[in-house]
Amino acid sequence: MQQRFAPEKTVLAVSIAALFGTMAPAQAQDTTAADGNAATVVVTGTRVANRTALDTASPVDIISADTLKATGSTELNQALSVALPSLNFPRPALTDGTDTIRPATLRGMAPDQSLVLVNSKRRHASSLVNLNGSIGRGSAAVDLNTIPSAIVKNIEVLRDGAAAQYGSDAISGVVNVRLRTDRDGGEGTFTFGERKTEYDLWNDVAPAGATWSGPNSRKRTDGQTKTASVWKGLPWGETGFVTIAAEYKDQQHTERSGYDMRQQYAKVNGAFDPRELTINRFNAWYGDPEMQQKTVFVNAGNTLASGVKVYGWSSYQLRDAESAGYFRLPQDARNVPSIYPDGFLPIIAPTVEDFSAAAGASWTMGDWDLDTSLVYGKNRMDYSIEHTLNASIGPTSKTQFDAGGFSYNQLVYNLTGVRKFDVKGLASPLNLAIGTEARREGYEMHAGEPDSYRSGGRILANGTPAAPGAQVFPGFRPSNNVSASRTAIGVFADIEANVTDAFLASAAVRGEHYNDYGSSLAGKLSGRYDFGKNFALRGSVQNGFRAPSLQQQYFTSTSTNFINGIPYEITTFKPNDPVAVALGAKELKAEKSTNFSLGAVMRLAPFSLTIDAYRINMRDRIVLSENLTSTAVRNYITAQGFAGVGGGRFFINGVNTRTEGVDVVASLPWNAGAAGRFDFTLAGNFNHTDVTRVPTTAQLAALNPAPVLFDRVNVLTLEKGQPKNKVTASMNWKLAQWGLTARATRYGEVLAPGTTAAFDYELSAKTIVDLEARFAATPKLTLALGADNVFDKYSETLPPALNTTGNTPFSNYTPFGNNGRYVYARASYAF
Repeated sequence: MQQRFAPEKTVLAVSIAALFGTMAPAQAQDTTAADGNAATVVVTGTRVANRTALDTASPVDIISADTLKATGSTELNQALSVALPSLNFPRPALTDGTDTIRPATLRGMAPDQSLVLVNSKRRHASSLVNLNGSIGRGSAAVDLNTIPSAIVKNIEVLRDGAAAQYGSDAISGVVNVRLRTDRDGGEGTFTFGERKTEYDLWNDVAPAGATWSGPNSRKRTDGQTKTASVWKGLPWGETGFVTIAAEYKDQQHTERSGYDMRQQYAKVNGAFDPRELTINRFNAWYGDPEMQQKTVFVNAGNTLASGVKVYGWSSYQLRDAESAGYFRLPQDARNVPSIYPDGFLPIIAPTVEDFSAAAGASWTMGDWDLDTSLVYGKNRMDYSIEHTLNASIGPTSKTQFDAGGFSYNQLVYNLTGVRKFDVKGLASPLNLAIGTEARREGYEMHAGEPDSYRSGGRILANGTPAAPGAQVFPGFRPSNNVSASRTAIGVFADIEANVTDAFLASAAVRGEHYNDYGSSLAGKLSGRYDFGKNFALRGSVQNGFRAPSLQQQYFTSTSTNFINGIPYEITTFKPNDPVAVALGAKELKAEKSTNFSLGAVMRLAPFSLTIDAYRINMRDRIVLSENLTSTAVRNYITAQGFAGVGGGRFFINGVNTRTEGVDVVASLPWNAGAAGRFDFTLAGNFNHTDVTRVPTTAQLAALNPAPVLFDRVNVLTLEKGQPKNKVTASMNWKLAQWGLTARATRYGEVLAPGTTAAFDYELSAKTIVDLEARFAATPKLTLALGADNVFDKYSETLPPALNTTGNTPFSNYTPFGNNGRYVYARASYAF
């Protein structure tokens, strides 16, 4: 259907025009006015006190608590992706555990190539390693959604490599969550929202002779979400604080399946079963999972009589989720009709527990400002598989299984000293920071109950064995049990000073030693030259690294596949497993990067503009190989003495990439007097990645035919699986007790790659508009109504060739999700 009017594009155009159309009168105002970023002191990317966001040598974004709050979503990852064009948060579905713990990316890099800090201390990663075909495959990333937005003071995002300053993972940037430090006051907030949407369906072709047909569109009201949160500041002595935040979230699932045109039942005397006309053909949960989540977070600090400042925080979250796999047809060989006569939709129901605790102190010793801390974090994920069966057991099979799970923990000790030196010839004191960090990490996997993975020996009517293990997610086996740990010790130093009044320079170096793979050394040089108070150039050059995660080194799982009636074990091997080694795997080593950036800062108070270009060259990226299950691979493995092994996959170094892009941020606060206060922001990220090398092994290259270790789908996912550009225009308005936020985000083109070029599918650019209106009913009570994706935009509907089951009408590569319009109401009460 031809679209004659695109209101969301009009909103984007009006927002941009409003921003630039108001620049001239704004420049004539008081030049002492500054936007929020310009006046806010940052602690990320610099160890110099009182450095503001627009005075740094590297780009730093500051996202306030109010900005995070003015969205319909209470997820921190989602709120950040709306506020930052350089950060993307795709929302894939039908991806097992990734439905529950979804990763975010910065500057188009992998989710584990950006570092997350809480109060400038390293946050622990999740235990989940993403294995399915979605953005972030092979990564184990920090789950920002374990942090409730109620405890957040602001978030600083350093859009620059910083491995020399912070260590492993800080290749694409650093996200630093700064916690509230209130000793009084508080606020309670209740938010309710739901999806009210309509989406188009591709009219699939039914089997020959069928009398059923599907609709062309579908209306849905679902995804009801209730979130109750509260924070309270309490005094601790004369100067200290204890800030407590708690949050409860209850989210119903969304369902965006297509109409399943497949024949569901076996024919009866050559004719279609009459039940074909009555069975529900919207038979999938394709969308957001069902979730109940409870979180508590405490942050505390005080200054003792001796002048020593003590601080600490702790958090706990319990998340129960439910998502689904693909529908098993009634006549599917993986079904047992006596248990599910109309087929079944298997449910993956993980329970995630997340805990963290930190304690530290800072004090002055002579000219040194010292800080020491100890931070612990643990994430555990256990799988329950429901509404399913083990087809190999037959009619006596259970329908719910404990499938096992895994956990990851991290203990970090830091000691840092900072002092200033007066150096002759420099325009400012030389700031020196030195320190050490010791880190211990642990990773464990535990098996599920035997029925979740074993074969019961049932033989189907055609003489082939039935599939063993719980359908949709076979449990982990005792042979998959893992208990591994490692230690890392690092030392670092960085210096920063104004060489002249106009020229700021800094340098950093960091060395780390890991007991499992060796050492890494990173360095960084940064500079900034202010040509005047209105214009500056800044840039940096550095190398970085990311140590292989324990999840990548030790995750393993096994399932039994019957090939021509013969059982074979298909395994995700550890890289040092003898079978993987026989296929060419090696012990993982660190990923390495070389980063270059060059940017400009313009300030014509109150207007500010930053433009930062970057290039990130990555070597030896760690990726998960393809499934190596060809006949040639099986024969080779057997010849090496591994009988019964049908192939598998493993993590391997060897992908090189080059990522280039530009970040643009323009900000304009405008006091319009009787018309209120406006804050305009226009921000964009333009990004492109090329894969310049893929991994090979001599062992696999010698086979005929030679299997591909990293195929075109994964190559194109890195190159084109995220939007080539993302532009956001937003406006905040406040007048007396009224407030309004309007935001338009344009997501550029994305490619959903296919196994061949014929199956590639380009998702065109889309503009998503969000609106929120606020009213302060009393000085303490504020009410808000809003809608995310006001105009109910979806990506293109996939054709039948790419959606053969009807279960997945949209691509998981859609950068803004596939759930449609979300309307919500929020009430906040300050106390």
